[in-house]
Amino acid sequence: MAKFDAVIIGAGAAGLMCAIEAAGRGRKVVVLDHAKAPAEKIRISGGGRCNFTHLEASAKNYISANPHFCKSALKRFGPWDFLDRVIAHNIPWHHKAENQLFCDHSAMDIIDMLLNELRDKGGELWLQSPVGSLDKTPEGFRLTTPDAVIETSKLVLATGGLSIPRMGATGLAYEVAQRFGHALIPTRAGLVPFTLGGEKLDYIQGLSGVSLSASVRSGKTVFEDGFLFTHRGLSGPAVLQISSYWQAGQAIDIDLCPATDLLAALKDRRRDTARQQISTVLGDYLPSRLSERILDRTGLSGRIADLSDKQLAALTALIQPWTLIPDGTEGYRTAEVTLGGVDTQHISSQTMESQLCAGLYIIGEALDVTGWLGGYNFQWAWSSGWAAGQSL
Repeated sequence: MAKFDAVIIGAGAAGLMCAIEAAGRGRKVVVLDHAKAPAEKIRISGGGRCNFTHLEASAKNYISANPHFCKSALKRFGPWDFLDRVIAHNIPWHHKAENQLFCDHSAMDIIDMLLNELRDKGGELWLQSPVGSLDKTPEGFRLTTPDAVIETSKLVLATGGLSIPRMGATGLAYEVAQRFGHALIPTRAGLVPFTLGGEKLDYIQGLSGVSLSASVRSGKTVFEDGFLFTHRGLSGPAVLQISSYWQAGQAIDIDLCPATDLLAALKDRRRDTARQQISTVLGDYLPSRLSERILDRTGLSGRIADLSDKQLAALTALIQPWTLIPDGTEGYRTAEVTLGGVDTQHISSQTMESQLCAGLYIIGEALDVTGWLGGYNFQWAWSSGWAAGQSL
């Protein structure tokens, strides 16, 4: 029998942050995880350099049935607070576009920082320790692992969502939360590439690897960022962002030349560079493989001087916007996050404690709070983990 003040299930970003804060307040804490190594999502994030926060993270950058829920935690422990810790540990870091922060060297710098803080504050980490039975007791909770029976007054669910199952993702947090009366907002893959089929996939064959800046819209939501053709469909930051807002069966509008009124530009080029081939002119605005594919579809060729306004308009209509209905997404296999999760209706936004089951806390991706691409989801992990750690 082992007794702890708090047991955190899940050794990811949120769980480790929560444990550090609770241990720092003198609590006897253990973090349990079924994996061989902690914080695998941190390790692979940002191309191995971990996009650990976004300096402008606020409630507007998160998707939730209750858009106000995340405000308190983000305000009390925000991006600059986490950056202060990174600096205190002498971890080299740098900005990318729009205040995204990355490690200079390796995501392992962030993992080492978290593990060192947990150790220095007296917290324990038990790896390869899947939870077996889990029961409520008058004093709190009793749970079993292969090596111990554990009793605790506080239990924290920090096991994340369903995304990237090869990393060990499970629905444990959802199952436990539901057992204690919490509802789930339906889950689906977020920040995930689109897949195409049939004629749509045939149309992009040979374009895999072509990248450009594009604007992608679904309904009233639009993102302008990098855009990438793949052998299965569409990816890149703009696509990943819009995927979190897209619903199956909806059309998306893709502006492949967002910085330019292309029809006006082509008319100007017809006047000023009349002798140029349309393939040459269009290649000045789009990657050559893409411009060739679009011209093949329209059947247009020859000098731009020989093309009518109607022909230029038909050409431009395939670019601004290119409208299509994705067949689907690549699903949890490659999704960076899970949309939906435990409904926040009965969770304290101050402490992350359940209002239905005393002593139960839920943090991080397990909750119905999903951030944009660019460090926002890590910041939610830090903020929600910190908030719970202050209450344990």
